[in-house]
Amino acid sequence: MAKNKTQETEKSVYQFLDEFVDTETKREESKILINLMSEVSGFEAKMWGPSIIGFGTYHYIYDSGREGDAPIIAFSPRKAAFSLYIFRGNKEESTLLPRLGKYKMEKGCIYVKKIADIDLSILSEILKNTIRLTLEQYPPQTDLT
Repeated sequence: MAKNKTQETEKSVYQFLDEFVDTETKREESKILINLMSEVSGFEAKMWGPSIIGFGTYHYIYDSGREGDAPIIAFSPRKAAFSLYIFRGNKEESTLLPRLGKYKMEKGCIYVKKIADIDLSILSEILKNTIRLTLEQYPPQTDLT
């Protein structure tokens, strides 16, 4: 079985921002997202793979047998836009998206060029919904020993 390429690392989130995010504006906007996602999720920011900043973790097992761990919510400050890994596609989120602001979407990922282009209170509601749905679908594992 292939190993999941995107795994939590020990790299510092802020070191990543300083070394790999090319503009001060993008670094500052990343910090806004870090603060918001941390506040909403209750988890501190962790690096996942070389460029994803994630919050919390869940364990998934697909029908195919493939399994792994992933962040509950996450983003990546890419050169062209922020990639927000947060959309689960339910009706509640679908009603929030038209009020989010300027974004593009593909395969459940929301792309935002500038944080000023979106309503952070709507983003906060989408984050809460994503966290709830993810944890309902993939409840935290408990050790019964």
